[in-house]
Amino acid sequence: MQQGLWVLDRDELLKPTQLVPSVIEFTGPVDHPVLVDAVRRALGRHPSLRARFRLDVKRRRVEYSTHGAPADAGFLDAAAEGWTAAEVDRLVSALCSTPFDLATEAPARAEVIRLDTERTLLVLTSHHIVFDGLSRTMLLEEIFTLYRAALAGVEPELSSPPHPASVVAEPSEEETAAQVQEVVERLRGAPTGVHLPFVRASEETSLVGASAATRLDPGTTAKVLAVAAQEGCTTFMLGVALLAAALARGSTQRDFLIAFAWPGRDRPEAADVIGMFITTVVLRVSLDGSTTWRELLRNARTGSMEAFMDSDVPLDAISAELNPKRNALWPPLTPVLLNLDDAPHTPELAPGTTGRLRPLDPLYIKYDLAVFVRVEESTEGRRLELSLDHPVDITDPSAVPAFLSDLRRSAVDLATSPEEPVLEQPVHAIDLDDPAERLDLVRSIWQEVLETDEVDDDVSFFESGGDSLLLVVLVEKLSQASGRMLRTVDLFRSATVSGQADLLAAPAEVPAPAGGAGALDAARHRRTAGEAAR
Repeated sequence: MQQGLWVLDRDELLKPTQLVPSVIEFTGPVDHPVLVDAVRRALGRHPSLRARFRLDVKRRRVEYSTHGAPADAGFLDAAAEGWTAAEVDRLVSALCSTPFDLATEAPARAEVIRLDTERTLLVLTSHHIVFDGLSRTMLLEEIFTLYRAALAGVEPELSSPPHPASVVAEPSEEETAAQVQEVVERLRGAPTGVHLPFVRASEETSLVGASAATRLDPGTTAKVLAVAAQEGCTTFMLGVALLAAALARGSTQRDFLIAFAWPGRDRPEAADVIGMFITTVVLRVSLDGSTTWRELLRNARTGSMEAFMDSDVPLDAISAELNPKRNALWPPLTPVLLNLDDAPHTPELAPGTTGRLRPLDPLYIKYDLAVFVRVEESTEGRRLELSLDHPVDITDPSAVPAFLSDLRRSAVDLATSPEEPVLEQPVHAIDLDDPAERLDLVRSIWQEVLETDEVDDDVSFFESGGDSLLLVVLVEKLSQASGRMLRTVDLFRSATVSGQADLLAAPAEVPAPAGGAGALDAARHRRTAGEAAR
């Protein structure tokens, strides 16, 4: 048995946050036997996906062997077998959330599900102990390469994957100790808590979360990216500045620790290895009453660069120095995470067959607030997208869209007033639970778009002088002001001020997750029984 580098206990290994699920829905023709074979071949190629694990309780270390059988890929013709949409959803939820028995099972599972003549699902789930975000991207690309090659009747050129243990380098204890002390001194004094924009409804911390997102229009995006580029900031660094600004403008806190994920593949030989190389790194960013937007961007750049340089320093050792009373199973230094979302959201399986990543339901979260920043290419131009994962058990659901609105407002202020102090432009939080505030918001944006002071709350947008082009502008401005992701069709169907104000009401509560191991077992039993009958 080889020794792993993980310091975990059994409860941690079984937490749903340790799973990396992906659900890709393909639209277009799919040769299902060929796709299943491509998935099987890809899963069988990589040593990490054949691993079996054993926990050494005394030493609190995980040992592993890669001589086990590879994971299999199943196929379900839901259309032919008469599965309802609800039954398929329960199966997908089970596939994504059922824990692995790491001692006896391969740490990955896959299922190809035919929904109808034009839609197919690929559900791929792996355990975080052998899999990270970059591994997912690489494995999906390999599956697609194998699939396309099989359709063409050729054998693809794929490199032989090395064993993950062969590309792991451990620094000496002396080197690590010196690095830890350097990072500790840089972070010392910063609060390990963050004043969040919402409060949990229960003292028992739930892992179940939900997502929300908002996008800037291309014009504002161009201005924001231009100011960031002038200060030498990447999109990630821009996200750091926007997050710090929104948190500071909504509280009295001015000094923040923000976690982010580092790929951990600095050595060239690790670039193509499927494994768990990703590490959590913490950066520090601060501001005061006189800090301008440009200065905040510089602070974000400096904090990020310092963290990048020390990305190989073990966070557990840093946390032991700065937060000795930490909970070992929860984020030790900060409840806030920020990541750059650069994974392809619309992967192409083959010409004429495109995919999209389905949102996960249920979504499990490890941080109280996880923010993702992304620049999306569109036919109209680049658009900055800001999304966040948050717990569902919060006392005030309207706090989430309000914080998204704060993030958008921060981006707009950065674009239009980069020389102005960040904190002299306080965010006015809109209470979307208040019908009067919703009406005032929609009414004011109509007046701006239609260039008139006379707006009737119950007269159609088109009867008030609007047209299809102005409706697109209205969607952008209303989405930006409210923090809600609105669609043109929504505003077309609710074409009055009062109707659109109703669209901004707080969303319904997220239902409790269904599925689990029982649903997965039932689905397997149903399929096995059907095969036996045939």
